[in-house]
Amino acid sequence: MDIKQRMQELSQAKYSRELAQCGGEQLYHVLLQLSQELAQARPAPAGERKLYYFSAEFLIGKLLSNNLLALGIFDEVSKVLAECGHTLSAVEDVEPEPSLGNGGLGRLAACFLDSIAALGLNGDGVGLNYHYGLFEQRFHRSHQYEQPNPWIEDESWLIPTGVEFEVPFGFGGVKARLLDIAVPGAHSGIANRLHLFDVENPAPAPADGIDFDKSDLPARLTSFLYPDDSDEAGRLLRVYQQYFMVSAGAQLILKELEERGFDPRTISDHVAIQINDTHPSMVIPELVRLLTARGLSMDEAVAQVSRTCAYTNHTILAEALEKWPLTFIEKVAPQLVPIIRELDARAKAAHSDPRVAIIQGGAGREVVHMAHMDIHYGYSVNGVAALHTDILKNSELKPFADIYPAKFNNKTNGVTLRRWLEVCNPQLASLLDECVGTEWRTDPTRLNKLMDYYNDSAVLDRLLEIKAANKRRASDLFIRDQYGIRLDPEAVFDIQVKRLHEYKRQQMNALYVIHKYLEIKAGRIPERPVTVIFGAKAAPAYVMAKNIIHLILCLRRLIENDPQVRPWLHVAMVENYNVTWAERIIPACDISEQISLASKEASGTGNMKFMANGAVTLGTLDGANVEIAELVGPDNIYTFGAGSNYVIELYDQKAKDSSKGYQSRVYYERPAVKPLVDFLLSPVMTELGDEAALKALQNDMINKDWFMALLDVEAYIAARDRAIADYGDRTAWARKMLVNIARSGFFSSDRTIAEYNRDIWNLK
Repeated sequence: MDIKQRMQELSQAKYSRELAQCGGEQLYHVLLQLSQELAQARPAPAGERKLYYFSAEFLIGKLLSNNLLALGIFDEVSKVLAECGHTLSAVEDVEPEPSLGNGGLGRLAACFLDSIAALGLNGDGVGLNYHYGLFEQRFHRSHQYEQPNPWIEDESWLIPTGVEFEVPFGFGGVKARLLDIAVPGAHSGIANRLHLFDVENPAPAPADGIDFDKSDLPARLTSFLYPDDSDEAGRLLRVYQQYFMVSAGAQLILKELEERGFDPRTISDHVAIQINDTHPSMVIPELVRLLTARGLSMDEAVAQVSRTCAYTNHTILAEALEKWPLTFIEKVAPQLVPIIRELDARAKAAHSDPRVAIIQGGAGREVVHMAHMDIHYGYSVNGVAALHTDILKNSELKPFADIYPAKFNNKTNGVTLRRWLEVCNPQLASLLDECVGTEWRTDPTRLNKLMDYYNDSAVLDRLLEIKAANKRRASDLFIRDQYGIRLDPEAVFDIQVKRLHEYKRQQMNALYVIHKYLEIKAGRIPERPVTVIFGAKAAPAYVMAKNIIHLILCLRRLIENDPQVRPWLHVAMVENYNVTWAERIIPACDISEQISLASKEASGTGNMKFMANGAVTLGTLDGANVEIAELVGPDNIYTFGAGSNYVIELYDQKAKDSSKGYQSRVYYERPAVKPLVDFLLSPVMTELGDEAALKALQNDMINKDWFMALLDVEAYIAARDRAIADYGDRTAWARKMLVNIARSGFFSSDRTIAEYNRDIWNLK
């Protein structure tokens, strides 16, 4: 196809004007239609076995540049746009970001779909078409406020299919409409699909904020991702959403299986279902229900499902392993209750240990452990980093690992390096092409060849120049898009962007900011300025997380208005952090903050994106940080803090005797720590902020601090100061950057997906 000619034809057909006369919005819709045409013209992969990747989230980000890359026309389209006086990045500014996910779970699922397609594997995603996302974050008076995030336009990436299924809820049937988003594979010539289910008549956005009548079913089933679960109506709505997704998805699987000419009795030979975290767990009893309705006995159906479903665990946080009251499921999908009871009875008959039961609790208080069901009736259970998997096997899920040792395996996460380099850091991608050849796009292990340039001053200088240019670009975008916030591109860019949760310890980062502020006020001026950038959303009902955001925003205002401190220290927090902002910020990062409490972060994927873009990690030995440290060596990462074994031991001691284990007040009383925590309620802070919110946060730090920020804060301050000091030796720092980029190839999602396929899915 002549790309320029087709773009001209589309501009004439859609707008009756020449391509050169089109504005940014018109050009975006021309390119959207062009991409859709090319993607839909690609064949679906063949094969007798097909994967269905079930996930509550798919944080796919803006799709235009990514799809143009996958379709092989990125450079050609960029050239045509340049001839018209436009840039692709400016055109892409018009594109709304699909609001189908929130954090690492959803971004990982998106990377996996890209890699499944890039490797030419027969596999589609299955999820829900959320109309208003998690929420759009707004800051006002240093607090987070939530608004709906409508992203669906008349022309979008969504493709109506005309396919519908009846989902049988306790109150009656609801039609699930199937919409698809094409997923073209880079270099593979095929296109898979992301299947998204929606209701017939979705409700409009709430009139004020994100509060709505959660009992308004079915219109609200696809309104928001993770509706507020602080009340029973919200928790019930989550169960309704989950069953809506898995019932429609299971019906789609059986429809396609029969269209491919296969008997449902052989489903395990032709279908693999990956359950991404516990949200889609009800696909197990639902598939049993649908198979028995097609004539299979209970024994046959359970055996087939147990050889079809596999489970990925993404957390060791007990509160994140979903447990639903059986009464909820009785209300939402009563037809599943006898099946779940049968699955539980079979598990109890085989294993007497009450810790592995699916249903626990007495009459009227019974709860269903979704992960337990996944483990008993799936054929694979995987963690997402080496340390995470070890903790699952040796601690959190040990009773199951003892029963099913062969089921447990590790699949260290990865990211799509094509997107996180070619799209968001094209200058670095070009340098890599020059140094190691273009093959790194399909074989990321070739990035290791960059080590040949470890002592090449010209390459090291180029790395520093590229980083400086990315910092200037990010600074300009902050001025343009974040209320005129000005960053100093000459400062060290120290960045922590991820979901706001106490275990990720943004509060410890804030304590460092306080430490540095007090140092400067005392006349101890640092050698170089530091810019600390945060980006995160707090769940609407997560009060402590919102209090941490409030602290950060108060510190930003305090420092911004202090002429003594402002030249040396700056704090910025991205409003409404999303994939688009990640693509802007990650290439600009010098120091990557990965400071979760050891043993609590399953993997992380932001750490991998920062690494590939030449940032140096400052982190605990948690999640995939462990593997990063092994790959880059101790001279090219800054690690600190208590190890996972020690942390787990402290929790165990506390569980046995509340007076033992970690006692936050002991650490609070340390001379280097107390002034930092006390500063939260200092006059300058209470004048700026909400005293009640700051007091609640301070009280939690002193008397609870469940994720042990005070345990590690002194070691953290020392490690961070050491990293900032080392930044001053620009050649040595450039070598650290080079090593991180060179070793990042291991963290390609292509490698991860190849391992999933080799060990779990067995797609041909």
